[in-house]
Amino acid sequence: MRIYTRSGDKGQTSLVYGQRVPKNHLRVEAYGTCDEVNASIGLAASYIEETDWEGKPAFLDQLHQVQTILFHVGAELSTPKDKEVYWKLKQNHIDAMEAQIDEWDKSLEPLKNFILPSGHKAASALHQARTIARRAERLTVGLEDEVENKLVFSYLNRLSDYLFVAARYVNKQLGGEEKPLHIHV
Repeated sequence: MRIYTRSGDKGQTSLVYGQRVPKNHLRVEAYGTCDEVNASIGLAASYIEETDWEGKPAFLDQLHQVQTILFHVGAELSTPKDKEVYWKLKQNHIDAMEAQIDEWDKSLEPLKNFILPSGHKAASALHQARTIARRAERLTVGLEDEVENKLVFSYLNRLSDYLFVAARYVNKQLGGEEKPLHIHV
């Protein structure tokens, strides 16, 4: 299989099942932004790989699971509404993410004010992934009538919460300093 096909040279791409759409179609923007989130999570994971942390394997496994599900979310977004999706996001995927958020959050200091994306470079990459996840969510909301599985909206909303808590958890585990927002007037 070649990497390049030349089929997109005129500004169009194929959705699942072959329907051609412009590369700036909202659906392509949405699943492309999910791919950006995935890449940022991968960057965070590569920074974590460089650390010596007892909990590293379990944490990396968590990130890998999220990346895999996010890849499937992108596939759902690239499938026209009237077509079958081979793998569907389920409520248990969101439930598992919420359970992990709650578990990590128990070990963190309660927030007293906003924090700036900062600390360990892995945490900063997770904060970056969080902001991209918010963009993916905003774009996906624009597809409300075209997305069959409405759990996609919940998943992307929860994903940004997950990445925020994951960033805080990484900072705690790796000694990264959270910088509070100071308002200057």
